[in-house]
Amino acid sequence: MSVGSDQVYPPYDYLEGGVTKGFDADVMAVLAPKLGVKVQFMDTRFASLIPGLQANRFDMIASALYVTPARAKVVDYIAYAKTGGSLMVRSDDTFDPKKPGDLCGKRVANLKGAAWVPELQKVSQAECGSNPIDVKEFATSAEAAQALLSRGADVVFDDAGVSKAAVVASGDRLKITSTEILFPVVMGLAVKKGNDELLARLKEAFEPLKNSDEYKAILAKYNLALPTDAEVTAALIESN
Repeated sequence: MSVGSDQVYPPYDYLEGGVTKGFDADVMAVLAPKLGVKVQFMDTRFASLIPGLQANRFDMIASALYVTPARAKVVDYIAYAKTGGSLMVRSDDTFDPKKPGDLCGKRVANLKGAAWVPELQKVSQAECGSNPIDVKEFATSAEAAQALLSRGADVVFDDAGVSKAAVVASGDRLKITSTEILFPVVMGLAVKKGNDELLARLKEAFEPLKNSDEYKAILAKYNLALPTDAEVTAALIESN
């Protein structure tokens, strides 16, 4: 089975010695035997994952893909974890943002195609007036962090787990300033809309796995949790 994955997105997806590592690799390692398949990861930049799935370049996506109403129009999801965002600045900066409303007038680096970009734009329109948030998108989280380090951005908004890993990778030249998870989100494995056979197989394999001690250990390893049915439903509702 071919699996689309953005392998420059630690701790969820990354390469180590030519081998795919991270949360999604761990998930597929326990899911694949239940499906009776061997997994081949296809390294694909985040913004190209859904187009690649639609073009049949791979069978499914396992890449910390956030569940959104817009994406649910073209893919079918199996919710498998929940996370959220963090704000990150340079350690030598006095700027200390805690929430999206603190970003008015700031250059905010983001992963291109990230689910929270439209949310930041909504905050900008609602709260910032003539001093809007300057949303800058990058192909990878590493590039967004580098833009911050090189002073091409004032702050990075990224997944909480990714931000934590970036702080470590930077040698503490970066720091997380937000004190709570921002825009909590549900993540899902995704298959092409209409691929009902594969969707049914994945659901059948994942259902008994999700409440197992083995899967709980994987979630705990990455500081994640299993979303509730209510959270999954809420993630699929269009907001105004």
